[in-house]
Amino acid sequence: MSDLFNWMRAIRRELHRQPELGFNEHKTAALIAAKLTELGIEFRTGVAQTGVVGVLGTHGPTVALRADMDALPVTECTGLPFASENAGVMHACGHDGHVAIVLGAAYLLRKDPPKGRVVFIFQPNEEGSGGAKPMIEEGVLDSVDAIFAGHIDPRYDAGKIILTPGVNTAYTNGFDVEITGRSGHAARPHEAIDAVVIACSMVMQIQAIVSRSVDPLKPAVITIGQITGGTVNNVIAEHAILRGTIRTLDDVTRQLIFERLKTLASSFASMHGATIDVRIHEGYPPLINHPEQLETAQEASTAVTGGDNVVILPTPSMGGEDFAFFVEKIPGCFVRFGARKKGHEQYPLHSQHFDFDEEAMKTAAEFMTRAVRIEIGKLAARVG
Repeated sequence: MSDLFNWMRAIRRELHRQPELGFNEHKTAALIAAKLTELGIEFRTGVAQTGVVGVLGTHGPTVALRADMDALPVTECTGLPFASENAGVMHACGHDGHVAIVLGAAYLLRKDPPKGRVVFIFQPNEEGSGGAKPMIEEGVLDSVDAIFAGHIDPRYDAGKIILTPGVNTAYTNGFDVEITGRSGHAARPHEAIDAVVIACSMVMQIQAIVSRSVDPLKPAVITIGQITGGTVNNVIAEHAILRGTIRTLDDVTRQLIFERLKTLASSFASMHGATIDVRIHEGYPPLINHPEQLETAQEASTAVTGGDNVVILPTPSMGGEDFAFFVEKIPGCFVRFGARKKGHEQYPLHSQHFDFDEEAMKTAAEFMTRAVRIEIGKLAARVG
């Protein structure tokens, strides 16, 4: 396993040095293609622009493994010797590790092929508008019976595998609130309609939608991540834009928040004499693990790590994950791999300081391999 770990670590570090944003993962795809060639696994490139799909085996029950491969528009501040060489782009979510993990599973499965087919899906643009749907539209799930994926999780120690029954991640909806007032001289605010003041007031009231309109037993989050407005310090701003995200676990709560946000905007427009437009963007659906594949994941996790290292997390994450589109189409399961870096300050996913314990990749590759073997065995038994 030491040779495999060194191989995966080298892959992860090379990807970390050369991170690429969604649908621009050209060097990443080339590296994946080179490694699949090295393993003697057939593949095709250019799937959903920059995706790569490898196939091991020619017939029988078929199980897919998926790795996302894009980076984030974040300036790295880790000081690692293999830190990003691409200014303003960083693997701050562990996708470099995900690629190395699935390639590691491909290494193990190629060495001792299962009695079925394995499809290795390297997906672009998970962090952006989503690469899962275009990959599905291009047929990557054709003849696939089940699918598994995982994510590095710095909240847990390396060697642990975290499973969540049922709903795993939330609906994600982005939104823009565009405010148009009337510009004027900063010294004569009564002659203008200040879009910045309206925006600031709206930020506070938007937070009250969750605290005062949503059932407290229904998880929901609204975050304003960006405010823009104004051009110079002595002119009252005519335009301002708020951009944010809405996270919910059920459609009733999601629709309630949409309506409250629109009502709030209408009220502020009337009160201030402004024009306020709300645009809500479709995001990812909730990721829901299928019971039979969750059972496979639990068997594989226990076999690889021992029962004490399997964590059952009863509550979902409010994060989003476009693997949800895959498990809408076929049965599947999404897990998390503990990767806390001991002896270092812990930083969350998407932080400019994020890093993880690379030992987690060994556990994850073994898990993926075992899950494929168990699932193919179950599928074959049903057919037989």
